[in-house]
Amino acid sequence: FYIMQRCHIFVSLTIQTRAKAHTTFTLTHIQCPAPFRVTGAMLTSQSCSVMHDMSVTRLFFKKYSPQKLSGVKCRAFKNTDFVRKHILDLAPYQPIVPFDVLSEQLDIPVDEIVKLDANENPYGPPEAVFKALAQSKFPHIYPDPESRRLRAQLSLDCGIPADNILVGCGADELIDLLLRIVLEPGDFIVNTPPTFGMYAFDCAINAGRVIDIPRGEAPGFKINVRGIQEAVREYKPKVLFLTSPNNPDGSIIDPEDIDELLKLPVLVILDEAYIEFCNSQESRMPDVLQHDNLVVLRTFSKRAGLAGIRIGYGAVPLWLMNYCWRVKQPYNVSVLAEEAACAALESKEYLQRVKDLLVEERGRLFSKLEQFSSLTPYPSNSNFILTKVTGDAAE
Repeated sequence: FYIMQRCHIFVSLTIQTRAKAHTTFTLTHIQCPAPFRVTGAMLTSQSCSVMHDMSVTRLFFKKYSPQKLSGVKCRAFKNTDFVRKHILDLAPYQPIVPFDVLSEQLDIPVDEIVKLDANENPYGPPEAVFKALAQSKFPHIYPDPESRRLRAQLSLDCGIPADNILVGCGADELIDLLLRIVLEPGDFIVNTPPTFGMYAFDCAINAGRVIDIPRGEAPGFKINVRGIQEAVREYKPKVLFLTSPNNPDGSIIDPEDIDELLKLPVLVILDEAYIEFCNSQESRMPDVLQHDNLVVLRTFSKRAGLAGIRIGYGAVPLWLMNYCWRVKQPYNVSVLAEEAACAALESKEYLQRVKDLLVEERGRLFSKLEQFSSLTPYPSNSNFILTKVTGDAAE
């Protein structure tokens, strides 16, 4: 390192002991003329006696005035001192293992594996998606930070203004984004297990706390409206997560229950990832225009078969959209993801046909599962069926 002007330098050394433990020491400044060559050997022999039997692994030099450096003392620290306290004990989310990893682990060719653990669309996306990706002209250019083309098409598809639509790298990103906006450390959310695991996970990442109000018994899995109301009064949570159809049981929430919960002083985030497979209910996305405390999330992963491309969207009140634009990453939706989603929306006949096939297969499979005495399948409004298993496993 060469110092090309007379200055005071502030030296921070990360050293490695024989036991391979890393510790950083902050040293007082060194006054040096210019030009001046600084080497690890010089620092080791002239600047700090603690370097005995230790090797310098990193050097950082920064100019400081003598006033700022007066009284600086050596300070040792652990690497984990840099980590936020609530992250230290955070349990990582357990993601789904992809095809190629499964193939290697099981020593089975990819084309012989049938995955049933992630509720993915087995038919995949429309042919128009593959054509759009192959013909993409601008993968080398940063994407539109507002995803204007896609939001305009979603506006027609959902029947709400584009100004109320937010697009993300999967609905998962939007869950985290919303919690980053509203949660202070220690704030509560209300969860209704069994349900999607990302709500509690993202709450923990944002230093929030979870109040679990369990759902009712099978086969209805109804939410406990009174329990939620009492929890809101007692704990004053910021957010209530509802999922309809619910993951993992496929049950739907009565519209009257949602209406009742919207009266509470809490932000209701309604996850409709599987709403396209429900024939008995319509999406609540238009209701965002009448309720300032309602957000509705949707995804292209299930109905459009774009789980691997990561594209989700939500209907958000205008007051909250203002803060979403401030907080979200500017280029969170890639050029290819937006093109794929637009192509999927233009393939309405394909999407309807795939939906009909999956709903038909759901009914057929449900009837087959009922024939086994050890299996109790529960009615589903989604693209999966939750089944209770009893008796001897071998049977």
